[in-house]
Amino acid sequence: MRPSENGRCPGRLDNEIVLVTGGARGIGRAIVEVSLREGAHVIALDTDDEAGSRLPAAMATSADRAPGTQLWFRHVDVTDESAVAGAVRDVEHDLGPVTVLVNNAGRNVYADPITMTEHEWDTVFAVDLKAAWICAKQVLPAMTSAGRGSIVNIASLHATLTIPGMFPYAAAKSGLVGFTRSLALDVGHAGVRVNSVSPGYIRTALVDEYFAQHPDPDAEARALDVQPLGRLGDPREVAEVVCFLASPAAGYVTGADWPIDGGLGARFA
Repeated sequence: MRPSENGRCPGRLDNEIVLVTGGARGIGRAIVEVSLREGAHVIALDTDDEAGSRLPAAMATSADRAPGTQLWFRHVDVTDESAVAGAVRDVEHDLGPVTVLVNNAGRNVYADPITMTEHEWDTVFAVDLKAAWICAKQVLPAMTSAGRGSIVNIASLHATLTIPGMFPYAAAKSGLVGFTRSLALDVGHAGVRVNSVSPGYIRTALVDEYFAQHPDPDAEARALDVQPLGRLGDPREVAEVVCFLASPAAGYVTGADWPIDGGLGARFA
């Protein structure tokens, strides 16, 4: 690949406008970092201001858009449609239409199906499923008008294979994979691709939290025992696949769910 006039080799996402929800921590942060490496302008939405302040030094807040800045952080609750709409309008005004949306924001909930309240249920699905639709709804008009765009939803291995104690997380992530397929068919004619990825055990704060609160002190060791590659995944390994799916290199891929689970989903037992 030949360098451009500025001496830099173009990346897979060169000059794309990439919006990443839940972009301050974990997998979201890794997607932000890899997208930057691949030449994108990146907007990270999150409600964790402290984590947002620790994003790479090139970051600017939405009120400090210096010329040449590649990364912006904005405090946005992605379950609030008006807040998402306002953020997308700002991006369109300052940078141009969003060309890549990564719906990464989510929450883990380990609830009892009998004692869980309706409010708790609604809160889980608002973040893990409804927010993906809210964000897609706001960026799709510009994508369909331009005849191009890519949406990548971060689902989970639990969408297809799960274990006791993951209620209702598995249900929400199953819904996200169904949402991916349905949306891909509805917007494919306009040149917009929609895919999802389903990570397995990835070394993030949420996975560490899961093991820490598990009643079995050997839960992490047991999980490692069944990993075909003998280890947990790294967030950047997820980010690399996400950025591939978002890029023109995956131009004929849509409506697909890609497992990133180190082979765990291939096990019979």
